[in-house]
Amino acid sequence: MADSVDEDMSEEPLALQQDLTCVVCQGIFKDPVLLPCTHSFCRECLQRSMQYKRACPLCREVFEKGQDISNRALRDACETFLKHPDWWPNQKPTSGDACNLHLKPLSLYCEKDEEPVCVDCVTLHNTHRLWSLQDGAPICKRELGYKVQIFEKKVESHKKMTHKLAEAVKHIKWQAEQAEKQIKEEFQRLHEALVKEEALRLNALATEEEQKIAAIQELIATTKTDVADLNKLIETLKKEMGNEDLPLLRNFQNLKRQAQWTREDPRLSDDSLLNMGRHVGALSFNIWKKMQAHVKYNPVVLNPNTASPWLCLNADLTSVKESSERLTAPDNPERFDPCIFVLGAEGYTSGKHRWDVIVGDNPKWIVGVCKESVARKKKFTVSTNRGVWSIGLSKGVYSVLTPERTELQVQQRPERIRIKLNIDNGEVSFWDGGTAKHLITLTHKFEEKMFPIFGPGLHSTPMILAPGKMAVHTS
Repeated sequence: MADSVDEDMSEEPLALQQDLTCVVCQGIFKDPVLLPCTHSFCRECLQRSMQYKRACPLCREVFEKGQDISNRALRDACETFLKHPDWWPNQKPTSGDACNLHLKPLSLYCEKDEEPVCVDCVTLHNTHRLWSLQDGAPICKRELGYKVQIFEKKVESHKKMTHKLAEAVKHIKWQAEQAEKQIKEEFQRLHEALVKEEALRLNALATEEEQKIAAIQELIATTKTDVADLNKLIETLKKEMGNEDLPLLRNFQNLKRQAQWTREDPRLSDDSLLNMGRHVGALSFNIWKKMQAHVKYNPVVLNPNTASPWLCLNADLTSVKESSERLTAPDNPERFDPCIFVLGAEGYTSGKHRWDVIVGDNPKWIVGVCKESVARKKKFTVSTNRGVWSIGLSKGVYSVLTPERTELQVQQRPERIRIKLNIDNGEVSFWDGGTAKHLITLTHKFEEKMFPIFGPGLHSTPMILAPGKMAVHTS
């Protein structure tokens, strides 16, 4: 009987604590507020729950501003309860397996809200689909399983991308090595040309110096001879002038003839000094003009980062041909693959541009311009409606690559194609570079950056970008 009494006494404080507990924070009420629906909450808990809508957190009944009033009686009861610790139950707090709202076991799973609920929560989820925990767990596991599969595929994709990125790093290092080697070779070649030019100029200077000094030395020697001869003549005249009058007078005519001096007085000639203007005047400009013989200019060079893996470019990026095997190259976004194309290194948004392409006797090729957004990673039919303005040769037929494939009539096989691009006028024209005969002009309002495009076909004969002419203009 005594045990039964103790049991009843322990249950009373527990029931009292439940009555004094806020369903939101699961703590004893602090400054409780009473709503029109008769539910009470801590003032702070109610304010947090009203961030989106002024409604009861428990029954969702909407209330007007000012209808929430302080529940003084409940506040006093909570303060009294907290002042008597001996009233608090000795049992452990409600476990996490119980409903925070109703303090009952979580026995159901709400599929819409994706959370476990108790039987008393059914009224709050009356439009939702509820499952037993045994049936709800497989639903969650199935969805998480899909996530795991997605993430596992992502892991594999990321691993492959890591490998591709590592290969890209290797390729960049290889590019840097090749570029460094070529830069050094080019500077060495130009340096040797400069050293040779320097030697020629110093030799010319030394030669002129030697010639001018030799001429003056010869003049000095002649002058010294003249001085000796004059001194002899002076001595002769002075000696005769010391004779008696009659002999002097008799010999006067002879002495007068001997006293004749017909040689020119020594002087520097007009060009006796060094021609400084020829040696050092406008020196750097004159050297630069001479260096043109050692410099090649190409209005267009190729961009190896866009080249199909089946194309091989030369070191200075001015010719392209078929590679005997597929090259190892990063699958970067701008690279053509599987289409066999390569773009020029520079794109144009305005102005006039011109370049020549030596196609030789290749049986198949495409040349022209394309917009920057042209497809790179899929096959496509080359056409103006795909963003490519070009002409080509295939199966012995020259064609303008428009949707209707207009055939070009040519009198003789052109080995050199000239492309003229006028962005501002919206024109790209094609010419026989050998005969300067106009082939076709295509018009379009170019609104993107335009790039030269080259399709050399799979042939061992290279397609070559012809060097342009250079001229020195001064004013």
